[in-house]
Amino acid sequence: MAKWSDIDPAELHPESLMMTYGFRPEWSEGAASPPIFQTSTFVFPSAAVGARCFEIAYGLSEPRPDEHPDLIYSRLNNPNLEIAEQRLALWDDAETAALFVSGMAAITTALWAHLRPGDVVAASSPIYGGTHHFIETVLPQYGIEFVRFDHHATAADVAARITATERRLGIVYAETPANPTNDLIDLQMLAAVAARFSTPDHKVPLAVDNTFLGPVFQRPLDHGADIVLYSATKYLGGHGDLIAGAALGSRVMIDPIRAMRTFTGNMMTPFTAWLLMRSMATLRLRMERQADNARRAADFLRDHPKVKSVNYLGHLAAGDPRHDLFKRQCLGAGGMISFEVVGGQDEAYRFLDALRLFKLAVSLGSVDSLAEHPCTMTHCEAGKEANAAKGITESLIRLSIGVEHPDDLIADMAQALEEV
Repeated sequence: MAKWSDIDPAELHPESLMMTYGFRPEWSEGAASPPIFQTSTFVFPSAAVGARCFEIAYGLSEPRPDEHPDLIYSRLNNPNLEIAEQRLALWDDAETAALFVSGMAAITTALWAHLRPGDVVAASSPIYGGTHHFIETVLPQYGIEFVRFDHHATAADVAARITATERRLGIVYAETPANPTNDLIDLQMLAAVAARFSTPDHKVPLAVDNTFLGPVFQRPLDHGADIVLYSATKYLGGHGDLIAGAALGSRVMIDPIRAMRTFTGNMMTPFTAWLLMRSMATLRLRMERQADNARRAADFLRDHPKVKSVNYLGHLAAGDPRHDLFKRQCLGAGGMISFEVVGGQDEAYRFLDALRLFKLAVSLGSVDSLAEHPCTMTHCEAGKEANAAKGITESLIRLSIGVEHPDDLIADMAQALEEV
């Protein structure tokens, strides 16, 4: 499908382009919104056109300027997939995007595409449990090792750890803000590390999981990142009714990922792409309401006698180096909070079990507010001792704030804290 818009996308904001970009009503019987293209294959107008499409799809030839190859097969491309990718790329001002069946599919495919046996991955910590397992347990089985760094590390620290491995640096991987502690990682610092280990034959990519803040409150490409990754299940989807992932960046970085996707077969389905287009139309509205609700919830928790500490980006004070990084790198504090209750796991469980409006569930970024216990749920794979060293204690609770009325959310937390 040809990429099309009546208006140059540079003339409008993403919020406006979500309604029309990449689709012409006359392509689908005048439909105002794209229908679901639930088809497995597409008909070529001629054998020569079909052959040309495969030349491009398999990398045997580059498309000519303004050439838009016909669709082939929904494992390779599909109208819903292409429209959703074009619209998503607008939010991060990325050259291109690739959508996947899940966030872990996007992360693992990006790593497979840019890593080779003998490489080392430099990855931030703490990190989402699934990513942690893939980097520390799966990749070493294929001769790919890892080094870790946290938000305290300097460029010299990270470089020294990489050098000590005597391996080629394959990729620098960061999740910021960190899940679930909201620790910030300096992306410009990591971009400098990646550049230091790059060679004329191998540019080391900086890949950033932007799920917690992006794309409304953080744009990693503006700070030196090469690949932006999302669990699109979260804020991008935002309604708790789809599972999806995304990788964005330049064509040089994303084309190998898209090629790997073709042969692993883990691209997003047409129906999920259609749902994601629906969700992106309200993305800023939802995220801004969630951020405002989170600010009020975090303020309440900070002042409560049964709360030991609160991890919330909006509470970083001027003069704190983390505040300076937040102001330089982020556009808002987002809707994620983690906090420690006074006590331990038993007290945390009592709080969680007493919630009435919040749902006791993992995931995040949905319109409904969610609460979970990272140490024994999403991050249990690392073990309690390792988690505690990263600030993921037995008393830590993670909240994903939704779009409910903030007074109701605060009242629910207040009555649950009475049980602690």
